[in-house]
Amino acid sequence: MEPKAALAPRTAVRNFLTRLIAREGSTAGFSDSDSLLLSGRLQSVDGVEIVVFLEEQYGLDFAAMGFDLAKIDTVDSIAALIESQRKSA
Repeated sequence: MEPKAALAPRTAVRNFLTRLIAREGSTAGFSDSDSLLLSGRLQSVDGVEIVVFLEEQYGLDFAAMGFDLAKIDTVDSIAALIESQRKSA
């Protein structure tokens, strides 16, 4: 499946996560390697939103690949997940 996002994946993911964090009331920055879900900075419902975003924008199929919270915990891990799925497609 061809990605729908016009931005580079890392940029699109970072922008999406920035909006989620801002919605939580935080304006503090974060690095691409900062834990967002496992650290508690984002909530489990935000994890669901991340999964839906990745499925809709990049065609990832978490039902087929299995869900692992660590794979969507950082910008780096999400970018790696997108890239690995592109290579296997």
